[in-house]
Parts: sequence; structure tokens; C-alpha cells
Amino acid sequence: MDQPRIMGVLNVTPDSFSDGGRWLGVDEAVRHALLMQEQGADMIDVGGESTRPGAQAVSLQQELDRVIPVIEAIVAQLSVPVSIDTSKPGVMREAVAAGAGMINDVFALQVDGAVETAADLAVPVCLMHMQGEPRMMQRKPDYDDVGSEVMQFLLERAKQCEESGILPKNIVLDPGFGFGKTLQHNIKLFHALASLVATGYPILVAVSRKAMIGQLTGRETAGRMPGSVTAAVLAVLQGVAIVRVHDVAETRDALNIATALWSAEL
Repeated sequence: MDQPRIMGVLNVTPDSFSDGGRWLGVDEAVRHALLMQEQGADMIDVGGESTRPGAQAVSLQQELDRVIPVIEAIVAQLSVPVSIDTSKPGVMREAVAAGAGMINDVFALQVDGAVETAADLAVPVCLMHMQGEPRMMQRKPDYDDVGSEVMQFLLERAKQCEESGILPKNIVLDPGFGFGKTLQHNIKLFHALASLVATGYPILVAVSRKAMIGQLTGRETAGRMPGSVTAAVLAVLQGVAIVRVHDVAETRDALNIATALWSAEL
């Protein structure tokens, strides 16, 4: 975490909101992972279950069938770490055994057995905030103070993880933009990023191509790259450690320019 890191998104799902169905085959997934590495990704996040609003759950075996062959294949060819985007303890174990070096969990290790599994595996974990669950989270999200409520939840989860044996240095926090939040909630949460950074935990921000970018620009998913890159730069300038993105090359260029021109240290 000595400099901002880019996490490239690799969804091996048929129904993810942005790239569902594009990388279902192992060969296609490997080619895209290699491309993202060449473009400047510092890590690749592999997901086998869509968490878009309204997404349907998949079985343990179905998720394993999607992600394990891909992880095995890309670990053999890439030099950057691989993260597994899952909430299932069974997938966590098999993915780490296949070579994944990080767990990225939208349920913040709240599924039965997940926190114990992550502690046993002793790899870094990313804990995300979500109000509700993917199928219902955007129905009527409600907060009194979204920034403070998200921070309180994440710090409580981090504390429980530490009490379960996960090292503090292995914990990353994600405020969960778009997960049970309206546009106004997302904007207020973005304004609270500096407070989250001040907790001392590395913060991950994932806004790439999300509905909030579309709402602010009037663009459909395919046209949200410029807005997504702008948001990533603004997040990093507030001290965010990791940005999870679809458009790696564009984000890398933007961060290189922003860091060189903005940071007094460089």
C-alpha cells in the first residue's frame, strides 16, 4: 500500500451488470487478465456470482465451477496477485488453494463460517458495507447519516475479524458504493472518504461503471469510462489505497498524471 493500487475486474458470470458473459471461457478470461496486467493492473479480482441489484444467487458448486479453473489458469501465467470475489467459505478455501491471495467479500465475512475460514487462510480480506442483500438492496435504502453508519459497521466488522484471528494489516475496508444506497447516499459517502481513510485501514473504492456514474452523466454502462476514471482519481487524491475498475489502462494513465502533478512528494 505504498502507492495507490488498481484492482482489475474479471467477472466470469453471465449476468454481471457491465461485462456479464464476456469472459466465461477460461481462455477468454486468461486473455483479459493478461491484458489488464499489461495495462497496469496491480491485482485481478475474479468473481463467479453477480452482486448487481436484483442478481440471483448461485450454488456453491456452480460458483466453484466458474472461478477455480480461471484462477488456476491465470495464477500460472500472471505475476500480479489474484483476489477472489466471494462470500462463500467453501469458495474461499478452494480459491486460495488454487492460488488466490486475497478475499473480497461484499458481505464482510458475515456468512456462517466465513470469518473463521478467512482467519485460517491468513490472506488479506476486503470487508464491504451493504445495506440489505443484492436481490433487495436498492428497494428503499435508508440512513440517518450514511457516512458515520457505514464507518461504524466497517469498524465493528474489522474488530470482530481481529478478534477472530485476522491480522489488522490484512484488513481492507470498502464503503460499498451502490450497495443499498441511493445517488445522494453515494455522494455523501464519497465526501466521507477522508474520514474512512483516517481510520488507518486501507480503503478500497469500487464505482467503475456503476449506476451512480450513469445518473451523474446520463450515460449508459458502455459510456461510463470517463466518469469512472474521474471518480477513481478523486478517490485516490483523498487517500484511497485501491480502486477496483473495469478500464485499467485509462485509470492507470489518469492516476499517473494525477499523482505526478498533484503530489508534493513526487
